[in-house]
Amino acid sequence: MGLFGLGKNKGQKENNCFCCGARDSKTMEEAKAARKTGVSVKVLGSGCAKCNQLEVNTKAALSQLGMDTAIEHVTDFAQIASYGVMSTPALVVDGKVVAYGKVLKTEEIVKILQKVR
Repeated sequence: MGLFGLGKNKGQKENNCFCCGARDSKTMEEAKAARKTGVSVKVLGSGCAKCNQLEVNTKAALSQLGMDTAIEHVTDFAQIASYGVMSTPALVVDGKVVAYGKVLKTEEIVKILQKVR
């Protein structure tokens, strides 16, 4: 028996989920592929008010810097977990998690973007 009763049970396929076994290997592979390609700025979160505010602040920071970068708002738990993030909202720039667990102010995001780029 696995941690917290999760894992491989008799006659049951092993699951890879952190919470309930809802993910399968195909979903994990898709999440890993999405992590490597696509948009260079992502907001990770469920779509709650804090996550949406981080997205607004990020758009404002990009506008201040004159960057024409699209922002992807990732709400899929499998993709969020593939980044190792367990506390949202989170900000990902060029595939790297630069902040998580709080809503960054526009000025903080500007500093992060200047440092990363």
